[in-house]
Amino acid sequence: SRVAGWAREELSESLCCCYPWCSSLGLCNNASCSFISRCKLSTKFVSSFSPAVFSPGLTDDEDIKIMLKGTSFWKVKNYQPQKQRLFRLLEDGMSIWFETRFKKAHSKHIFSILHVESVREGYQSEGLRKFGGSFAEEQCFTIVFRGKRKNLDLAARTGTEAQQWVRGLTKLMARCEAMSPTWIHGILHEADKNKDNKMSFKEIKNMLRIVNIDMNDIYAYQLFKECDKSNNDRLEESEIEEFCTRLMKRPELEDIFHHYSGEDCVLSAEELQEFLHDQGEEASLQQAQHIIQTYELNEKARQHSLMMLDGFTMYLLSSAGNILNQAHAGIYQDMSQPLCHYFISSSHNTYLTDNQIGGASSTEAYVRALMKGCRCVELDCWEGSNGEPIIYHGHTLTSKILFRDVIESIRDHAFKHSSYPVILSLENHCGLEQQSTMAHHLKTILGDMLLIQPLDGDLSKQLPSPEQLKGKILVKGKKLSENKTDPRVYLISNREEEMQEEEDQRAKDIVQISRELSDVVVYCRAVPFQSLSDALLHQKPTEMSSFSERKARKLIKDSGNFFVRYNTRYLSRIYPLGLKMNSSNYNPQEMWNVGCQIVALNFQTPGAEMDLNDGRFLVNGRCGYVLKPAFLCNNQSNFDPKVPIHRSGQHPVVLTIKVITAQQLPKLNKEKSSSIVDPFVRIEIHGIPADCCKKQTEYRLNNGFNPCWNEILMFQIQVPDLALVRFVVEDYDTTSSNDFVGQFTLPLPSIREGYRHIHLLSKDGTSLSPATLFVHVRCRKM
Repeated sequence: SRVAGWAREELSESLCCCYPWCSSLGLCNNASCSFISRCKLSTKFVSSFSPAVFSPGLTDDEDIKIMLKGTSFWKVKNYQPQKQRLFRLLEDGMSIWFETRFKKAHSKHIFSILHVESVREGYQSEGLRKFGGSFAEEQCFTIVFRGKRKNLDLAARTGTEAQQWVRGLTKLMARCEAMSPTWIHGILHEADKNKDNKMSFKEIKNMLRIVNIDMNDIYAYQLFKECDKSNNDRLEESEIEEFCTRLMKRPELEDIFHHYSGEDCVLSAEELQEFLHDQGEEASLQQAQHIIQTYELNEKARQHSLMMLDGFTMYLLSSAGNILNQAHAGIYQDMSQPLCHYFISSSHNTYLTDNQIGGASSTEAYVRALMKGCRCVELDCWEGSNGEPIIYHGHTLTSKILFRDVIESIRDHAFKHSSYPVILSLENHCGLEQQSTMAHHLKTILGDMLLIQPLDGDLSKQLPSPEQLKGKILVKGKKLSENKTDPRVYLISNREEEMQEEEDQRAKDIVQISRELSDVVVYCRAVPFQSLSDALLHQKPTEMSSFSERKARKLIKDSGNFFVRYNTRYLSRIYPLGLKMNSSNYNPQEMWNVGCQIVALNFQTPGAEMDLNDGRFLVNGRCGYVLKPAFLCNNQSNFDPKVPIHRSGQHPVVLTIKVITAQQLPKLNKEKSSSIVDPFVRIEIHGIPADCCKKQTEYRLNNGFNPCWNEILMFQIQVPDLALVRFVVEDYDTTSSNDFVGQFTLPLPSIREGYRHIHLLSKDGTSLSPATLFVHVRCRKM
């Protein structure tokens, strides 16, 4: 409880406005914090304000010390090792500096720890498998970047050096994940042109441009002079801290904090509990106390179960203050239902890293898809030289990779991100001999991972569940009929390929299937689709058909409810039209609306469609399986997405979102220092046709740093269980199309009410940290 008698001391603007009890608790170590109308940050928080933004104790880490000194590595990218290059961690703790040479000219490069997705030890990349043979595996490691940037394959002089960097990078990545909003101080190193650890007004203005804020010169200079306590036209150490603290001020958070804390401006556990209840969270007093212990930055405040503004800010910026319901972030759904009751994250032309006409094929594309939670990957298999089948987009200029190498990559990464089953969708163009080679590679490379027998010996029953198939790899392909007399081969009409319209005009009328390859197909037997009425009468649970996006749309339009019922019993795979040269995607939502499970997209093609896919599979531990709503699992369902009056027990809702502010939006034109965004926010609802809707705020001129809208957008949603909500920030342009800034997509049932931060993602789905939206959400039944 609070100490009786504490009261606010009214002081003038030129004096410290801290409360008289602050110093006794150790909550203030600066007598001039009048600008921010709150207590100074704790030592723990202040320590992160220096240009070297290491967490306490990290500078003493032996691995980090080695990285700061620098290490020479070979960059492995062909059969001839390059000259060793020095790699070094910069003092900001956020950047790796390295030297390259191009045509005898030396250049220096820097990449951010924030852009590193993972670090792999040994020969865990396509490049090192091909070219790393001259180095021992323990000397090698790979830095994997977010987005489309190529991997960095490195070899150290010793295994010890490689391990030091692998461990160090892993620690720095973990630290970035938990990094506080004081990231702005990492910009100081770049803005301090003469590296004297002092900043002139010109350097301050440069810093503001870097962080995407076009502050009025008069106001910026006034703020500069107020912080220049030494009066020497330079900001030093604590003066820079003060400038940045004032710059990072969040008035909207202060208003919320003061509303609940009252005049003494400190939250007790009881007041925090009240705030949580208003957020729609059923929090006990003990849970409120736990939040204080977790997020409050000052030790003395924690000891008294009190939360200061900075701790409150840290809480709201953490995953606990995220718009995504954290209970849905892990596996929370029933995983014991048949496979056909789940949406399954699925990739089309998985081997491609670019377009399907001349793009590169790579095993790395499979690795990246699997590590994103993809559970169905495609393998286009063709005849290769030396008896080895290859994978590529046939009759195009795409590069070729060995089927064997792909299966090895799948083996190594299939279950690193998710333990639930992986489906290999085979498009087979090989002759009998190389089909047998494919079957041999599948069995010998995958071993016990490969499912070659039904779980209970009976295929007539319903499909097994993801839980039953954990750690197993299933093959989707054609299967020989068991009653055929030829023990090895049977001629099958390639009717399925004929049905695939533009997808596969290359197919022959007749294909031969080897018995060996047929035998590895168990639960995903590919069969031609005749009609919904025929399939509902005669199709077996272990049989499945593929549909082009055009065919699927026709079925949705003509027989929506029957397609829903079909998908309650059988797996269906949807794929993009084959003649799209740029490998563009279709809208997957309309396929999910009727319960289609394997809605395959080109993962290599970023855009709104992949945003929806990422949003759909954001929940349930990102395991790649999301349980469909009950009305899409009932084989007697009357649901039809075109007719919302048949809602099968759905409860329409009114979704009200107040778009309050944004923080630290990225610059779009980094080459032009004067380029500042004019941002606006658009909220999109994706669901059944009646629910699809878009609304947006006004734009804010020249402010990507802390734009404020305070605008309310309201939506009526008939079928909330299917709806996805996409938050989009764009740069308004009067003369051309608006430029994309960032987005975040998630299922409506996984949205949390109350004041929430939305951590924005780039066009390719990578983090734009620290860019956020701040909103208030309410969702009420109609």
